[in-house]
Amino acid sequence: MKRYEELAETLARDIRNGSLPPGTKMPSIRKTVAQYSVSPATAFQAYYRLEERGLVRARERSGYYVTGPVGRTLPLPQPVVRRTQQVSTDVDISKLVFSVLDAARDPGLIQLGSAFPSPELFPWERLGKSLARAGRELDPWYSVSDMAAGHLALRQQIGLRYLGAGAPQPTEEIIVTSGALEALNLCLMAVTEPGDVVAIESPGFYASLQALERLRLRAVEIPVDSREGIDLDALESALERHPIKACWFMTQFQNPLGASMPEARKQALVELLARHRVPLIEDDVYGELYFGNRCPLPAKAFDQEGLVMHCSSFSKTLAPGFRVGWVAPGRFGDAIQRLRLMTTLSAGVPTQVALAEYLQHGGYDKHLRRLRHVLEMQQGQLIAAIGRHFPDSVRVSQPDGGYFLWVEFPEGFDALALHRAALEHGIGIAPGPIFSARQGYRNCIRLNYGHLWSEAVENAVVTLGALAKAQLSR
Repeated sequence: MKRYEELAETLARDIRNGSLPPGTKMPSIRKTVAQYSVSPATAFQAYYRLEERGLVRARERSGYYVTGPVGRTLPLPQPVVRRTQQVSTDVDISKLVFSVLDAARDPGLIQLGSAFPSPELFPWERLGKSLARAGRELDPWYSVSDMAAGHLALRQQIGLRYLGAGAPQPTEEIIVTSGALEALNLCLMAVTEPGDVVAIESPGFYASLQALERLRLRAVEIPVDSREGIDLDALESALERHPIKACWFMTQFQNPLGASMPEARKQALVELLARHRVPLIEDDVYGELYFGNRCPLPAKAFDQEGLVMHCSSFSKTLAPGFRVGWVAPGRFGDAIQRLRLMTTLSAGVPTQVALAEYLQHGGYDKHLRRLRHVLEMQQGQLIAAIGRHFPDSVRVSQPDGGYFLWVEFPEGFDALALHRAALEHGIGIAPGPIFSARQGYRNCIRLNYGHLWSEAVENAVVTLGALAKAQLSR
């Protein structure tokens, strides 16, 4: 990393964590040069980089200012109190999840509860050209030769991305799937049987809860902190108490908290599970949506025993409708391939070929840089709006990537009631109880900042704040 990139990232970190809140005047070039022992050219380049990312804006004859109106600094959510479960939990969450998701499908809603970023952020025209070219040049034999593991050229491109991220994986071990959710479910099926116990995050991704429910598995919930990620002490205690057969965790930009584990803690997680011989299903669909200058290493990078099954997809970063994901399965590759041949056989071949062409020639990294910059800017806009319009008692996560914020109200607040009231005003949110096997987190909501900022979104935040204040005043 070049010196100006290091300086830009240091300043960006201060902006993201609230040390330099919206509206603050940035240190002058002269002061920056003296404070960080850099040249004026390096300081200027760092500020240009921050301006390019939408974090600061230059004002004529005045200097640089943090983007956005002046607002209060919002505290982070309280750490989840560590409570090791005495017994594992049966999962019965789907009815609640489906009721929330069904209510949010109205295209007229302001989609603050969506699980996807705005379709407007993806390069559909360029993807269409790749798909058309794939259709013209498609080898009919691909439908046979690519059935087991996926299209070779696509797996090679995925392998190059692992290599570039510092976590190389052999191309021959990568298995392409119909989206990340299929990869995750296949991994779960490969290492468990009905009645087994699986460690999941709390709060955690509701699709993991639904997968456990469908496969008749039991859950042990491991607390997740918005700063540090998975509570390793709680996990170690759970491993000693319960016959845990697998863990399903998001180590980067976790849904719904946005939490990321520092790399040292990811390594400690992998080593802890290796000692107990427990496989890790690593759900890493947001890993490339980082706001810094370097892609964080996944837990898979520290796997020496082949116990980490790393799953991802292009659905959150490039082409949600293509339904193409993959898994780097470690020692479980044969079992996962057999299960896949018994279920879906193969992901769509034309979309695989199209994605391979796009990754090779379409400018994927340029698209990702632009996408990250937009998401980072929109996160700042949503946090600033929450600071202006939500109750003073609210707490908000401030992740270094992804596109979710976790909003925590005081104890006793009813997030499901806020969800119902918001729907009446044409606003979708994701209430906290859908992210827990015990349907906890009733005072929390998840908000999506992946949709382009607009007056309508701003007004939706104003309305949500008014509804929340009215509930708290009763």
